[in-house]
Amino acid sequence: MTHWLAVPVLPAAPWLLWLSVPFWIWVLSLRWRTREQEAGATLARGSWGGIALQAAGIALAGMGPLRRAAPGDPLALALIVVAALSLVGMVGTFITARRELGRNWSFVARTRDDHSLVTTGPYAVVRHPIYLALLLSLFLVGAATGHPLQVLIALPLFIWGTLVRVRAEEKLLGERFGPAHRDYVARTKAFIPGVL
Repeated sequence: MTHWLAVPVLPAAPWLLWLSVPFWIWVLSLRWRTREQEAGATLARGSWGGIALQAAGIALAGMGPLRRAAPGDPLALALIVVAALSLVGMVGTFITARRELGRNWSFVARTRDDHSLVTTGPYAVVRHPIYLALLLSLFLVGAATGHPLQVLIALPLFIWGTLVRVRAEEKLLGERFGPAHRDYVARTKAFIPGVL
């Protein structure tokens, strides 16, 4: 992206991205630890395309040069606050949602014989809180790198990927849980409370 899209950031801002690295390593390790649980499960392989689109959107939000801000720059201070809040929200939302799902959690949409429909905890507020956590990671990347305008460019790509994943997951859950899932969908937004 061109240099004019980059907003100056404080030197500490990119370090918030580095603070998220252990979190992402942990998430990826969960993927490898749950592979055996996916044996014999009904997988929605189409959700891999959604994962790729979400990842591309998150990466796009941070591409480009970093420009250093002067100490006390109000926009740079605002961006570091947005980045810090996004980091805390992302980690907290993901961990809470992952804990609530228990053995139902999987990297890719799937159902198993002993699968249950989780509608408690963060799932009482939105059907896909982990996708909300990923949206917060997009804001973290854009704010920490000083690319808030690129977030606007990356957001449609991320939302497209999220909708691909939501459709794949909703189809599986609808087939598995029928009327209970339809009732849940009717009363709960997909991934942004009160909006979408």
